[in-house]
Amino acid sequence: MAAALAGRGKILSTAETLAIGSAGGALFLVLDLPGGLISGAMIAVGIAAIAGRPLAMPPILTQAVLLLLGISLGSLVTQQMLHNMGAYPLTIALLALATFCSTFGSSFYLQRYHGWDRTSALLAGSPGALSQITMLAAEKGADVAAIAVVQTLRVIILTAALPLLLALTGIASSSPPAVAAAVAAPLELAGLIAASIAAALILRLAKFPASWMFGGMIASSLLHGTGVIEGALPDWLRNVALVGIGAVIGTRFARMQIRTLLSHVHAALGSFAIAIIISAIFVTVIALTTNVRVADIIVAFAPGAMDAMLALALTLHIDPIFVGAHHLSRFVFVSITTPGIVHLFGRPQEDVDD
Repeated sequence: MAAALAGRGKILSTAETLAIGSAGGALFLVLDLPGGLISGAMIAVGIAAIAGRPLAMPPILTQAVLLLLGISLGSLVTQQMLHNMGAYPLTIALLALATFCSTFGSSFYLQRYHGWDRTSALLAGSPGALSQITMLAAEKGADVAAIAVVQTLRVIILTAALPLLLALTGIASSSPPAVAAAVAAPLELAGLIAASIAAALILRLAKFPASWMFGGMIASSLLHGTGVIEGALPDWLRNVALVGIGAVIGTRFARMQIRTLLSHVHAALGSFAIAIIISAIFVTVIALTTNVRVADIIVAFAPGAMDAMLALALTLHIDPIFVGAHHLSRFVFVSITTPGIVHLFGRPQEDVDD
């Protein structure tokens, strides 16, 4: 009986999350706001979650959303995007340097102006890889709640503000992306989804990060790039993925108390400002020294969550290969180097144990 009630509660919670996310996405779409489906769903779900609603997205539904997002991104691949891969080694190296500078810049700010301990400040300042950062924070005895607020608000602000900024400055269009005009035939669509699931499962077995999204993206890119499949997902299915990823981001506030959020909001905003200034310096250097589009560089270097930034690449018609390669590189860089950075520069372990 208890199990049945718990199962029913999860279904109702998921249904409420999707309903709120859909309403928010639809409102932003009607208002013609850039990135409306993602931003609207994210903000609506986030507000409801902070207000105390028990919102959640089950893992299987999140995986399906990420797979659809990857397939949609892969359908945008062109020969010009592949040609731009020659600039990747330089820009990825600069991204690693930018990540290092951003981490230490934000950490210094949090220690100097908000009195954070070194370990918590370093983990909060590290852009991306939130799940790994949270586990490391718990292991090192850092302030997990404060780190979660700083990391989550950074993603929320970027996801909501970046499309609007790019559209207002004319760097990227606010109109929907020019995805493949034709919808794939039913047999092609089934083959595309099957190949994407197979690729995702292989990546998952190899413990590849964001395996569902990148599995769909790799399979779709290969099939579309080689001309095996010419059509794309139906628009409504792509929109479902965009609303879904916005809802997933919004649910990060579900277990966050308002008091905790408000107590760390100034630290989060200041840390975010430092990270953006440092990223902007590197974006400017790359824009002046390479032929890569400015919009592509901005989204690739934005210190936000990988899934959110790739979803924005889809809505703003930005090179998904360039953005995906850079955010994956940042994820790997942060996952590998952060434990070492915390060990060398963070609070000594004996202080944690006291």
